[in-house]
Amino acid sequence: MRAAVADVVRRQAGLGVDVVDDGEMGKPGFLHYANERLSGFEPLEEVVGSPWKGSREVRDFPEFYEWFGRTYPSPAVGARHMVCTGPIAYQGHAHVQADIANMKAAATGRPLADVFMPSISPTSVEDWQRNRHYPSREAFVFAIAEAMRAEYRAIVEAGFILQIDDPHILTHYVVHADKTIAQVREWVEVRIAALNHALEGIPRERVRWHSCYGINIGPRVHDLELKEIIDLVLTIRAGAYSFEAANPRHEHEWRVWEGVKLPPGTILIPGTITHSNVMVEHPEVVADRIERFAKVVGRENVIAGADCGFGTFAGADEIHESVVWAKFAALVEGARIATKRLWGRRD
Repeated sequence: MRAAVADVVRRQAGLGVDVVDDGEMGKPGFLHYANERLSGFEPLEEVVGSPWKGSREVRDFPEFYEWFGRTYPSPAVGARHMVCTGPIAYQGHAHVQADIANMKAAATGRPLADVFMPSISPTSVEDWQRNRHYPSREAFVFAIAEAMRAEYRAIVEAGFILQIDDPHILTHYVVHADKTIAQVREWVEVRIAALNHALEGIPRERVRWHSCYGINIGPRVHDLELKEIIDLVLTIRAGAYSFEAANPRHEHEWRVWEGVKLPPGTILIPGTITHSNVMVEHPEVVADRIERFAKVVGRENVIAGADCGFGTFAGADEIHESVVWAKFAALVEGARIATKRLWGRRD
């Protein structure tokens, strides 16, 4: 594991990526790694099907998703969920400390600007697992938040930036075809309150919040638009916000930020390369994307990022690794071009 983390950090740094992570090599998936880090759960008897099954997307494009599921089967579809049968507590101390130790070893001696470590949001754990213990969904998600606080603090105390991975905040609308935007907003407000509870006492500048629309290489015509939820997102106790901005469904949304007043010191991390297709972005395109945001919120307040990760579960490399590294090379070169244009230098 330590060798795997060292390799992924070396490859990031070698390309010129200067804010790196561990590739989540110590986890079987970005989400269900929490199965072994939270007590109070046991395996669910039945196997839960695809969360997209009743979604707006599958409803309108059933032939595409049936074909895609056969051609590119995802291990998430048959993954075993857990059910809460008792009080939830954090028991992943050894796991998170191993992740921290591996990342520190990999970063030692490298000229990095910063290191971040992802951790799953209470909302995503709640959505993935089932509840038979707590009296309500709200009580369930707040219990998860209270437990996950231990992992969040461990990451920050290790000197890393904490990244909260929170895709279910944005995907709830498309997955639940029976809900209106107003109903989704009410649901989101409770989940943000739970996350903020978990983040209490952690300096905002040590937290970056990431959300996306999942690994859904599909039409995506029903993605929730950023304008419908941006006011709620900015109530999250984070110093930086990472979001999709590179794929054709969301690239136009940079304009949303023109009408938003950011808290002082807030950083935006727009996606400038995307996980939603295999085409490698031209560096000039990446540079243009960076410059749009720099002109809206200030050049000091933008970090060029990716729309999302490129493999959400072990064994499920949705985008081939060779393409992933080519995309990161384009991101780095595009950032150099944008830096030269915005500051008159390349570093």
